Amino acid sequence: MSRFEVWFSTWIVHHRWWFLLAIPLLVVAAASGARHLEFTNDYRVFFSKENPQLQAFETLENTYNKQDNILIMLAPGNREVFTRKTLAAVRELTEAAWQIPHSLRVDSIANFQHTYADGDELVVEDLVYSADSLSDDDLLAIRLTALHEPLLVNRLVSADGSVTAVNITIELPGIDEHVEGPQAVAHARELVQRLESEYPDIRFFSTGMVIMNNTFAEQSRADMASLVPISFAAMLLVLGFMLRSLSGMLATVLVILMSIATGLGLGGYIGFPLTPPSAASPTIILTMAIASSVHILVSYYHNLRLGQDRQRAMSESLRINLQPVFLTSLTTIVGFLSMNFSDAPPFRHLGNIVAIGVAASFVLAVGFLPALMLLLPARPGKVNTLESRWMNRFGDFVVRRHNILFWGMAVVVVLLVSQVPRNQLNDIFVNYFDETVDFRVDSDEVDKNLGGLYRIDYSLDSGASNGISDPEFLQKVDRLANWLREQPHVVHVNTITDVLRRLNRNLHSDDQNWYRLPENRELTAQYLLLYEMSLPYGLDLNNQINVDKSATRITVTMHKISTKEVLALEERVQQWFEANAPELATHGSSPTIMFAHIGARNIRTMLWGTTVALVVISLILVVALRSVKIGLTSMIPNLVPAGMAFGLWGMTVGEVGLALSVVTGMTLGIVVDDTVHFLSKYLRARREQQLAPGAAVRYAFSSVGLALFITSLVLIIGFAILSFSHFQLNSGMGLLTAVVLFFALLADFLFLPPLLIKIEGNIDAAPPAAAPQSVSPV
Repeated sequence: MSRFEVWFSTWIVHHRWWFLLAIPLLVVAAASGARHLEFTNDYRVFFSKENPQLQAFETLENTYNKQDNILIMLAPGNREVFTRKTLAAVRELTEAAWQIPHSLRVDSIANFQHTYADGDELVVEDLVYSADSLSDDDLLAIRLTALHEPLLVNRLVSADGSVTAVNITIELPGIDEHVEGPQAVAHARELVQRLESEYPDIRFFSTGMVIMNNTFAEQSRADMASLVPISFAAMLLVLGFMLRSLSGMLATVLVILMSIATGLGLGGYIGFPLTPPSAASPTIILTMAIASSVHILVSYYHNLRLGQDRQRAMSESLRINLQPVFLTSLTTIVGFLSMNFSDAPPFRHLGNIVAIGVAASFVLAVGFLPALMLLLPARPGKVNTLESRWMNRFGDFVVRRHNILFWGMAVVVVLLVSQVPRNQLNDIFVNYFDETVDFRVDSDEVDKNLGGLYRIDYSLDSGASNGISDPEFLQKVDRLANWLREQPHVVHVNTITDVLRRLNRNLHSDDQNWYRLPENRELTAQYLLLYEMSLPYGLDLNNQINVDKSATRITVTMHKISTKEVLALEERVQQWFEANAPELATHGSSPTIMFAHIGARNIRTMLWGTTVALVVISLILVVALRSVKIGLTSMIPNLVPAGMAFGLWGMTVGEVGLALSVVTGMTLGIVVDDTVHFLSKYLRARREQQLAPGAAVRYAFSSVGLALFITSLVLIIGFAILSFSHFQLNSGMGLLTAVVLFFALLADFLFLPPLLIKIEGNIDAAPPAAAPQSVSPV
């Protein structure tokens, strides 16, 4: 028996009024930091400042205009864009879109700068002016022009003319991101709603990076508003079944609420933003905070039923639970802190907020909870003897069949772990939201009919000022663009060479034979100057060429494809550069590239995080359990649940991404909890009651088995509730974590006890004689 445990439990009970008054004041002070929490509206939050793909993308944006956008697709019911009514809607939307806050540029088939020759003059004008006055011949001419223009087809109009889109480029000032993005989105939505009422035969679909940014914040709020109440309702049902005491339920709920408030409040003081991952922290803290309180209260009520007075009962409950509750809280904190190795800051924020909440729940469980329970009426519910008998019989079964269970579980573990390689890395960022979210629905429609949000930008540097006019450079750019158009999944390639080819034809009396790149550098420079001087405000070429005209941007638009396919395309592009134009070699930059790399980067960093957590937790167990053999052996059933879960995931889903890469490290600290509680009772029986391994296993099951089953059920339910999130990173993480915890329960009940019997030797052998010590039966 530890003298510290006896002293501490007695001290807590004797000084309960101090804890009852001081702890709520500290919680209020910590919780006040929640006012600093703000929802972020920027997908860049998923990338650290050191992320090389983010750095490359920001360099690209500083060289050319930004490409953050709102894209609104129009789908007429008759599947024909080139009618007076639909073109009128396109024209009206194009003109109104300039009024969207922070709009920098608006592109559509209506304001496309159509060029043609009028004698020796180059005419540059909007393709569509007043749609109502267009004749049938005008409509046909516009249709032919649009569907033969490479800058438009599969970018702003489908190849069959059934849908069209208006693309609004947004440049947010960055002064207050919490206002600027939502302002633009709200204005765009109001505009679409107005047009939907004016043109009921046309369907409107809104997508783009600005819409996606705003959806991140909206889903964060939605998750906090819906999942937390569901979790509370589920936890109250479990508490009612477990404790059968109104006062115990009330005290536990207060511990939960104060733990959540402390985690969020201190997170606010530190400056963590709220993102969809970190918005899941209240649900996780709620789930984690229950276990410690339940173990203390179950022992407390048990002691009361044995006839002990309330102070003695609480003191004894604290004595026998202090070490396991501290260890489980510590290992859980270590597991969540391992998420700081993640390459994605939102998961670091999630891990830190939950770690703070779990630490707070421990302090509250051993300080505030006992003080409050000694103040409230103590009316423990009756023991359900059926449940107790069931657990006793289960313990007998495990001991009796330990050999079969050990080898049977070993076979199951090997079979499931062998399926882990079936998982493939895949992060499709549009699919971060499920099909109930408007952004996902609209993005899928745009992807199916026109081409999705996926794009890759390549900045090709000529190496000299005005070097983009060099015919040799332009030929290489053009060859790359044509090669890219032949690649699978590519729907459009935007390049300056298409503009120059058209201008060359225009300035040769629109002779189709001259639809080729100019062969003279000075002539090319004159074409560009003449064209730029003719362009209206907001439609310049800064999105394609840099200021000193030394570099040009090629933009590749693709359908929604897997991470593997994105990286494969990027690899083929690098091979093309190496074989055809090594002096132009550059890596692609875009959100698509950034998200394609983040999963692999996160897996690499989390391997380190998981390794560190494993070493730290192993050392904690060895020191706390005072046995190298038991401490290290106990890690075996704590490691296999993650392998089994990922194996099952490989068999059923087969794809892992950003969120799932943190599950192993995060759950490692959680799955240890049940092992610690089981081992603490097992070793107490071995050391204090001198029981043989088989009898010690039976004792552990009878004393703590039911509590472990219920608390594991709480954890499984809590994380399973996250699977109802409309944000796939949270739902996938919650579901896989629930599966890990289910396998952890199986391992602790069916694998750990047989393993202990195996390593301890003779099932009926008692440990070496030791001085007998009094021990609570719980």
